[in-house]
Amino acid sequence: MRVTIHARTLRLRRPLATAFGTIEHREILELEIEDGDGFAGRGEAAPLEAYDGVSTARARAALEAYRDVLQAGDENRAGGELLDACRAADDLPQALAAVDIALWDRAGRRAGQPVARLLSDHGLDAVAVNATIGASDRATAAAGAAAALRAGFRCVKLKVGTGDDAGRVAAVRAALGPGPLLRLDANGAWSVEEAVRAIETLAAAGLELVEEPVHGLASVRALRDRVAVRIAMDETAAVPGALASGAADAVCLKLGRCGGISGLLACATLVRASGAEPYVASTFDGPLGIAAALHAAAALRIETPCGLATLDLFADCEHPFVVRDGAIAVPSGPGLLG
Repeated sequence: MRVTIHARTLRLRRPLATAFGTIEHREILELEIEDGDGFAGRGEAAPLEAYDGVSTARARAALEAYRDVLQAGDENRAGGELLDACRAADDLPQALAAVDIALWDRAGRRAGQPVARLLSDHGLDAVAVNATIGASDRATAAAGAAAALRAGFRCVKLKVGTGDDAGRVAAVRAALGPGPLLRLDANGAWSVEEAVRAIETLAAAGLELVEEPVHGLASVRALRDRVAVRIAMDETAAVPGALASGAADAVCLKLGRCGGISGLLACATLVRASGAEPYVASTFDGPLGIAAALHAAAALRIETPCGLATLDLFADCEHPFVVRDGAIAVPSGPGLLG
């Protein structure tokens, strides 16, 4: 099997402020595999060290180990066997995601079917998405919300946990009007007591949910019992036992943390079994990661808006994922992108 690894830098049009730091660019590692029959598949590893603690260099080292495994093994082995062999070489979910995505892409191309069709016969044709606004000043946040509304978004996620949260939330709600959904993402910036006070203050704006207001299962559970707004976990979902805990109302799933499409489907099953609601978001991934997440969300029939409309935040990043009526159509051609 031929294996190539390509590094790609995606620069944001403007820096995005979050509670864990400001993001100015993303380093993406694209993986391509091609079998002896000429069927190729592409995937991507998109670690974000400030968020998940995994550096691009660490992911690159894992992908190099996988290259040796994939080139040395029998390319006709089932995708699951190939993935297990890579996992045995280096168990790094953010890098395994690239292999898993590429294997699904190759399978779709070989079958002449979109990946979502391979995953489910009853998937969605389009996935609802949210716009993302950084922890900027009031005027910038309001302008971003107004632009999202003009672009057809029906849900906006605002980064909070830094500075003038109350002023920015009020400004965004005023720009949106009463109809669109507004969710907040604190990236674990608050303690339980701080989160209770903040959410009680900000709830007047009408909130769909608050994502990762605190870190840790015990803190998420304690907070959920004390506020009326729905609580979602994101970073805390990486804690062992979190997905099946039922500690939150919703759980944000990401391809890198789950180890790819296959892992994300398994994680969603655990979340639903706990009584919570899964939805999917990116860590500001590239086009391949967004495509893979769209196929997975469609197969799971996730109707909660997903954080997958992030590619327009980058400068000079061509992609086919246009938001129409608050949703992105799932590619209908073979593989990931058709």
